[in-house]
Amino acid sequence: MNEQEFISISKQAVADYINDQTDGVGIDKEAVYVVWLVKVLQNNKALLSTPIPDGRYYEATFNGDKKEIYLDVYKKEKNIEISL
Repeated sequence: MNEQEFISISKQAVADYINDQTDGVGIDKEAVYVVWLVKVLQNNKALLSTPIPDGRYYEATFNGDKKEIYLDVYKKEKNIEISL
C-alpha cells in the first residue's frame, strides 16, 4: 500500500468513526487532516485531526505484514507548561 492509499483510507476511517459516534455532527474525509506521517519498511503510521474542537486526535497504523489498519482514538486530557 502506498502512502496516498494509506492516508485516504485513514481519513475515511476517522470520518466514519466520527459519523458513527455523533448524532448530527457529520464530517467528510476531506475535513480530516494529517498532522504527522511516517513510513518504515512496509508499515505506516499517521496522526490525524479534524476541525471539530473536541480535543481528540487519531492514530492510524498500517501493519504491512497482516495488511491491517488499526485506528486509535485519543482525547487530550491536559496541557502542562514546562519552563526551561
